[in-house]
Amino acid sequence: MLQYRAPLRDLQFLQQTWLDLNAHFQALGLVDYDSDLAQDILEQGAKFAQDVIAPLNQIGDEEGCLLQDGKVTTPGGFAQAYAQYIANGWNAMLGDVEYGGSALPYTMAVPIHECLNSANISWRLTTMLTESAILALTKHGTQKLKDTYLAKLISGEWTGTMNLTEPHAGTDLSLLSTKAESQVDGTYRISGTKIFITGGDHDWTDNIIHMVLARLSDAPPGVKGISLFLVPKMMVDKDGQLGSPNAVSVGSLEHKMGIKGSPTCVMHYDDAIGYLVGEENNGLACMFTMMNDARFQVGLEGLGTAEIAYQGSLAYACERLQSRSPSGPIEPSQKADPIIAQPDIKRMLLTQKSLAEGCRSMSLWYAKLMDIEKHGKPAEQLHASQVIAYLTPITKAFFTDIGSEAAHHGIQILGGHGYIREWGMEQLVRDNRIAQLYEGTNGIQAADLIGRKLTRSNGEYLQATHTELAGLVAKIQDLQLTAKAQQLLTDWYQTSKTLMGSSAKASASKAHDYLQYCGYQITGILWCSVLDVVREAERSPYMENKTHTGQFYLKYILPRAEHHKSLLTSAESVNEMPLDLFNLD
Repeated sequence: MLQYRAPLRDLQFLQQTWLDLNAHFQALGLVDYDSDLAQDILEQGAKFAQDVIAPLNQIGDEEGCLLQDGKVTTPGGFAQAYAQYIANGWNAMLGDVEYGGSALPYTMAVPIHECLNSANISWRLTTMLTESAILALTKHGTQKLKDTYLAKLISGEWTGTMNLTEPHAGTDLSLLSTKAESQVDGTYRISGTKIFITGGDHDWTDNIIHMVLARLSDAPPGVKGISLFLVPKMMVDKDGQLGSPNAVSVGSLEHKMGIKGSPTCVMHYDDAIGYLVGEENNGLACMFTMMNDARFQVGLEGLGTAEIAYQGSLAYACERLQSRSPSGPIEPSQKADPIIAQPDIKRMLLTQKSLAEGCRSMSLWYAKLMDIEKHGKPAEQLHASQVIAYLTPITKAFFTDIGSEAAHHGIQILGGHGYIREWGMEQLVRDNRIAQLYEGTNGIQAADLIGRKLTRSNGEYLQATHTELAGLVAKIQDLQLTAKAQQLLTDWYQTSKTLMGSSAKASASKAHDYLQYCGYQITGILWCSVLDVVREAERSPYMENKTHTGQFYLKYILPRAEHHKSLLTSAESVNEMPLDLFNLD
């Protein structure tokens, strides 16, 4: 069984030294926050994740969820852990103070989210989507809806879901057929079936607030005719008390490859009462507020997986005795040396570690931008929002890809034991695999990056991201690191500008390689920035470790970017292959 320990030292270094939270908070006028408070919150959140949530991970995988008499029961300990989570205020971290939230900066909350994902993705998923539902309701809900639902969602007394997918309509929401009929009292009647609904039902709370996409009878065709509705499991009276059940039911539980502790439901809406969120026929824009938040949070699942895969691999490699080190015996009194002495094992460990730590720096940089988008001056908010828009598909797809890679390396390092369930490594492969699919597959993220975020924005998002990265590069003092970072920045920027002239057909062929190129290239720039700060820090084993890890990334992992870049000039050959060549007959 994997034993998770939160990477406190690395998170603290990135928060306090690399990002300089005190200066960050001061610049935004967040006078109630400082690095001491951030460290205290991090330590408490990390302890909760590793001591309360992590021990339930394997239990959740073994027990799964149960649907009986229309009600879902989650694995043993899950509901109790959730009760402790909300009692300690973790669910309210990002919520508005007006509705009982703590309104913490994202730079404080995101590290806690990473820890929860390393500890137990299945458990984390329901709280993650509740946070996204809160964001959508906060931005687009009427005052009455906010007053009725936000406080209970923020406290965690109720949870939230996101209902998009239907049996015949996945990513292509233009095919969506769930119906909404307006009523004279201002409500709507919602009818249809949704699938793959995370947290659609459970035994954690008395009420669940479903955010449902549906189509009005007179709506225009396609995605322009979609509206968003809030549909509670239980009706709520004017005093905020629970009333009768709404016409919402669970058809079945999905039987999944992984995340078995998370209740993934088929949901039926049979003339259920719903409330419009935002404007009629503008639901997709409202839902994307929720979805874009969820995409970054899903990216953190990949980061969390990479970290726990590394930790489990390292622990095993240090204990497993087999063969002798190529450099000569390091444990002469033993019959064999630990396998960590084998170069191939060190290669895989460093791959896991350098990818995880590189993506961690990107996650905190992203969190800093979210703070600016929320609290900065108008021009700063616009700039931050443009960088976030560009980075979102990268964080979702690149992070989840490296999570799967790290987990696969973990199985390889553990050898035969990696393939055995009791060791926990194969569960990471199964659990993280869904993260490459939901909230838009990674292929869709790539198409979004090159199609919308690069080309259709007329380069505005690219320019904003270049400006932000250039600011990081300008702060680097070491001449070699400056030269390396500047070369990476210039190459990425020029390559991206060149691709802006591609046709839609050509862009579709180049999308995957462009996203991967951006992921490796931008992570390389961030590693240069981090290594420069490490260079100035007081020498310690941690700093030496950090230096070696960063240098490994630059020497051994970063060249992958050049491979993907080389394919950008030849990717159109994919389009040239006739479809009939795929016919096996």
